[in-house]
Amino acid sequence: MTARLGVLLVCTAMVALLCAGGHAPAAETDVTPRLERFEFERVEMAVPIKIVLYASDLESARAAATAAFDRIGQLNTIMSDYDETSQLRRLCQSAGSGAAVKVSDELWDVLSRAIELAELSEGAFDPTVGPVVRLWRRARRQRELPSPTRLAAARELVGYRMLVLDKQHRTVRLEKAGMRLDLGGIAKGYAVAEALRVLRQQGVSRAMVNAGGDIGLGDPPPDRPGWQIGVAPQPPDNSPRLMLSLSNTAVATSGDMYQHVVIGGKRYSHIVDPRTGIGLVNQIAVTVIHPDPTTADGLSTAVSVLGVEKGLKLIDSIPEAAALIVEPLDGTTKLHQSKRFIKLLEASAKHQQR
Repeated sequence: MTARLGVLLVCTAMVALLCAGGHAPAAETDVTPRLERFEFERVEMAVPIKIVLYASDLESARAAATAAFDRIGQLNTIMSDYDETSQLRRLCQSAGSGAAVKVSDELWDVLSRAIELAELSEGAFDPTVGPVVRLWRRARRQRELPSPTRLAAARELVGYRMLVLDKQHRTVRLEKAGMRLDLGGIAKGYAVAEALRVLRQQGVSRAMVNAGGDIGLGDPPPDRPGWQIGVAPQPPDNSPRLMLSLSNTAVATSGDMYQHVVIGGKRYSHIVDPRTGIGLVNQIAVTVIHPDPTTADGLSTAVSVLGVEKGLKLIDSIPEAAALIVEPLDGTTKLHQSKRFIKLLEASAKHQQR
């Protein structure tokens, strides 16, 4: 799965990941039960996933969180690129056979959205990037660049137009033998969306799910207009510069702070440009806000590949999308904001003044 830069979440006057701190119960009324804050954590999809929620008691809170974690685990068995028994890997085994493979509703939904994002970004996001991603995983381990021959061969297997979806029959066909799908830039967002959906089914609407930088927000805490989100520039231990008050939306952050390799004095990101097959060297950090966690996840990867100018142009073309790009520059950082991000900041400032 794609690594994410840290996003600091601020709870009252304290800065702490996932608002770790004291409970913030709702005011008691005659008709509204007292809600208490609960936090749970479990490793799923190879990352620590935290759930913060408000419920009337520990038993119902734990049951809701467990159901959400179990759903994320179930999705990992479908979409994991590492698990040889996953549905995704079994689909890849059919590449080049001409077979149209029936897939689950979950995999269909993610692949459909992935293709839409690939088209919107003109290939900057591409779920077929797996062959070159595998080469760069090896490059990070061995600290040597992929050989030109292997890289050229892998690039021949990348191209979202070779991923054919039949909407009528809900089947998928991979046109070239050796193709390999990688959903690391979108699957966690989908898992976050599903976790929030399951929590609501369990009667919990005031919740936040953080899956390694992919954050999904439900209704706000009972005593606030929104979840207070602070976006932290590089390095991750800096205090947030910008504060947002958000609810019923998602925040996804992509960057290479933790997963990169330096070869020959040049830094290469774990994020690969599908169009060139080369790990990114621009080092920007991208935070995207969108009501749909799946879309936010995919867009953060796409904008990382596109860069500042083209990335902001893409974001501004998508209704309800907003983005902040942090660019290292001469020992400091420069912040680039999309049009809607500026509006979100303005609205959040008004909330904080109340």
